[in-house]
Amino acid sequence: MSACMLGAKMIEPVLTGEDGKWRLHNIENINVVSCFCGVLKEESSLWKVSEMVDWKETPAAHVFKVDLPGLKKEEVKVEVEDGRILQISGERSEEKEDTNEKWHRVERVGGKFVRRFRLPENAKLDEVKASMENGVLTIKVPKQEIKKPEVKSIEICG
Repeated sequence: MSACMLGAKMIEPVLTGEDGKWRLHNIENINVVSCFCGVLKEESSLWKVSEMVDWKETPAAHVFKVDLPGLKKEEVKVEVEDGRILQISGERSEEKEDTNEKWHRVERVGGKFVRRFRLPENAKLDEVKASMENGVLTIKVPKQEIKKPEVKSIEICG
């Protein structure tokens, strides 16, 4: 499911429930105009852009890339929670406004961000590696082969 455009802003679907289905939350009294790819998050009833993530699967691993320009690795946290949930979080400082300055456009946003992904069963959770270079966070989650259940034929007597 892609994110949805709400007015001039987009929201991110939130994964809830044991069934693993995507559902939109906290969108009462908002007109859904159109849906397409993009991500926003809620903060104090305002919606703002969250960090965009690419997730690809190679033969050996799941690879996540997150653009985090201007952030240091110490300002970002990568965690694996129960239920195979990969969580990427951090905080981007907001620029202080000076009353003597006139802003023409403000597109860079500050504040906390959190992105969460349910990893597939073949993820080796104890071997996750993360690195950050030139403002791009790369997370590699190695894959393990899922053993197929052995099928044993049972002879029918009688």
